[in-house]
Formats: sequence, C-alpha cells, structure tokens
Amino acid sequence: MRRLIPLALPLALAGLVLAGCAVTAQPVASATQTAAASSVETRVQTTSDIDSTIPAAAAELLAANADGTVVNDDEWSIADAETITLSGSTASSDSAAVTVDGSTVTITAAGVYQLSGTLDGNVVVAAPDDAQVILVLDDATIASTSGSAIQVVTADDVAINLAAGTTNAVTAASSADADASAAIYADSDLTVSGSGALTVTDTGNDGISATDDLAIIGGTITVDAADDALRGKDSLMVEDGTLTLTAGGDALKSDQTDDATQGYVWIAGGTITATAVDDGIDAWTDALITGGTVSLTTEDDGIHSETALAISGGDVTIGQSYEGLESGDIRIAGGTTSVTSSDDGINASGGTTTDSGSGGGMGGGMQDTGETLTISGGTLVVDADGDGLDSNGSITMTGGEVTVYGPTAQNNGALDSNGGIDVSGGTLVAIGSTGMAESPDETSAQGWLAATASGSAGSTVQITDAAGTVIAEYTATKTFGSVVFTSSAITDGQTYTVTVDGAATSVTAGVAAAGGMGMGGGGMGGGRP
Repeated sequence: MRRLIPLALPLALAGLVLAGCAVTAQPVASATQTAAASSVETRVQTTSDIDSTIPAAAAELLAANADGTVVNDDEWSIADAETITLSGSTASSDSAAVTVDGSTVTITAAGVYQLSGTLDGNVVVAAPDDAQVILVLDDATIASTSGSAIQVVTADDVAINLAAGTTNAVTAASSADADASAAIYADSDLTVSGSGALTVTDTGNDGISATDDLAIIGGTITVDAADDALRGKDSLMVEDGTLTLTAGGDALKSDQTDDATQGYVWIAGGTITATAVDDGIDAWTDALITGGTVSLTTEDDGIHSETALAISGGDVTIGQSYEGLESGDIRIAGGTTSVTSSDDGINASGGTTTDSGSGGGMGGGMQDTGETLTISGGTLVVDADGDGLDSNGSITMTGGEVTVYGPTAQNNGALDSNGGIDVSGGTLVAIGSTGMAESPDETSAQGWLAATASGSAGSTVQITDAAGTVIAEYTATKTFGSVVFTSSAITDGQTYTVTVDGAATSVTAGVAAAGGMGMGGGGMGGGRP
C-alpha cells in the first residue's frame, strides 16, 4: 500500500512548508568539515505540504509516492570547503579526508570539497553511510577510461554543485557490466545544483545515475549517454536548470520495481530538451509534470509509465514519437501539451503488451479492461498517424481544450475507446478518418456533433449554429473525412453546420455520423433517438 508522502519539496512550488531533517555527521578530519556536514539538511515534505495550486489529478499521485531527498544550496557554505586540485594524472589536497592514489582521488569523510583543474582518472566518495558530501565543481574536468569518472561508493546524501560562472566536464566509458555504470554514479541519494555548466559524456552506459533519489535543482547540464541520460532508481525529480539530453536508451528514467511508492519521475520546473532512442521519460510507477518546459524527440514513447501519468502544468512538446503518452491511467489536468506520433498520440493501456493501437486499429480487442484517460484542464493538441486519443478502457473529459488531427488511415480513429467517451465539459475537436470514427456516449452531459466532411491539409473547418454564428474554426493539418466536436455551445437535438472550404454539411447534435464506429466504445452506429 502506498504511503501518503510525496517527493522532496521543489523550491519553485509556492506555499509549501519545509521540514528540515538534520543529519549527524561522522567524525571527520577537521572542525571545518564537521561544521559543514552538520549544517547540511535534507528536505522532505508531508501530504499537507503539497501546493494547493497543483490540480488534484496530480496532487493525489504525488501524495501517494514516497518521500525523496534534496540537498539545497543554502544548507552549506563554500567557506567551509576543502580544496582538491586536479593535475593531469594526479591531484593534491591538504585535507586528511582526501587520499590520492595515482589518478584516483578518494574522499572518506563528510564535508564540502571544491574541485578544480583537470584529472585523467576517477573521483571516488567512500564516506560513512550517514555522511553528507558536497562536491563543488569549479572549472573541473574529470575523464575516466575505466569505470565512472565520479563514483559514490558509500555515503548517505551527495550533492554535486556547479559553481557560478564555471564550465565543467565529466567523461567516462563505463561498461554495461561495471558496478558503476554511469559517468557519474552514486550508490546513494544525489542532488545536482548550482548555476554553472556541466557536460557529461558516457560512451558505454548511463550519463548520471543514482541508486536512490536523483534530483536536479539547477545548472546548465548537457548529457550524451550510450544508454540512459538521467536515471534515479528510487525517483528522479527535476526542479530547475537547463537540461540538454541525448540518450541511446531513455532520456529520463526511474525503475525501482520493488516498491510501489518509488520508481517515479517528477518534472516540477526547469527546461528540458531531450532526444532518445527509447522513451523520453520512462517511469516504472508514475510520471508527473507539474511545471517546466519539456521538449522530447524519441523513437519510442514520448512519456511512458507503468502506473499513472499526469500533466497538470508546464509546457510539454513531443515533437516525434512512436506513441506520445502511454500509461494505464493518464490524466491531463493543466499545462500546454503538444504530441506528434507515428502511432497513437495518447494511449491508455495496461502496458506495452496490451497496446490497443499498435499495428492497426483493433489491437488489444474491444473489451473494456479498465484503463482511463481523464482530461480535466489544460490545452492538448495531438497529431497522430495512429489513434489520436485511445483507451482500452474509458475516456472522460470534464474540462480543458483538446484538438486531434489524424489519423488518415481507415483502420484507426481520432477517438478510440473500449469503454466509452463521456464528456461533461471542455472543448474537443477530432478531425480524422471515417473508418473507425467514434463519437461521445449518448449519456454525455455535454452536447456533441459528428459529421462526415472531408478535406485536406490546410482546409478550414468551421462550425456554425442555426443562426450562422461561428462557434469554432480550425485549420486541418492532414487529409480527413470525419469531424467530431463538443463544447458548451452545443445543445442536443439542435442543428449545426460543419463547413469545409465552403462545402457545408448539416448535422443534428447527438446523432452519430454515418459510416463510422458510432458512439460509446466502438458501437456500430446508434445515436440519440
């Protein structure tokens, strides 16, 4: 059963209450280190801390996830830092907690450490299990040809701070079977912060990886990884920063499979541009976007989660994907989302094995298997070659503004549900092919209309009432033969006109168009009597 404790508090979310949890440091080599370590606190939050401006659709998912850990920049001082000077194949430091063995620098105690210079080797953190370690990269370049360039072997919480005005680089060729399979690898919680720049390259595996929580709260970060760019096994949270990610696997990933309260990805802020061979965002449990600007180009799913996916804020653009959004429980509650896909735009399915849209229209069968797509707010635009909005279960819309373009093939539909489409609010237009066209349920509280009306890319689609008043107007992006529209301006039983490039089609609200799938989860026809 999920604990009602959400992830560590994002600073960008206003109105939250911080609960600092002081950490007792292990004995270290100097009084300066002791003072620095004891001043570091982790941030946690309880259910009462969730920002009331986050829509309930996302807030309840956050509340059901385990707490996370973030080390904040104002919880330590650079004045307490011990200096480590990197010098080619070696390094030097006056700190008793730093040992240098050839090209390997090892930090053995809690504290703040400032690294500058160039090292052809490895930086290893092997501190006590309850230690807090801050690594300040101050124009530091670390390149490893064997394993991780920065590796946390033991510690409780580690932060990598990017000093203001600095440019830093970490490069590795970590192999797939190495214990530390990333250029920056932490067997602990890991926070990346600051306002400097960091370039991470790993030609063998992941870019930045943590076995516990990974939090990005600042910095200009560029990652180019053979596999996943960012991976937090227990959780991955981005609160701030400018991230440019290139991944041979997933761009942002959390894959804890042993705890239903972990394995989630939360984007609360920042600017993310990601290109991935697999998924843009891949979460074993929940994927949540409550803020920030996210741009994803992927060969597989734009955003994939095994449990739930919620977008309640921010600006999300999926410029290329196989399927745009995929999960068993998809919630669009705010923000601005644009999806382009070669198959389904939005796919509410129980996982990749039950994809109802792959390979042509009828995929997973016509039975309602319980998945949900719920739209309660925000703006959503979908341009799909497969189904536009697809659910193996139901589609429910209570608010928001949705525009669906496509598909053009007759074995897919702009709207496709197994359990019916219920609309009680918001505005939706679906401009697609006729073969599998589906309309909202006849029991929907809000009026809707469906028309067999054809056009091509660039065609103007206009909807007017009996008095000739224009209710809505759209410009098609591809060839189409069906138009479905619902808004508060439509009244059941009334006559409306759908005009495409001057050609008018008269329709009665609540009556399914001829030749399509009709209403209510793929039923063949019908309509209101």
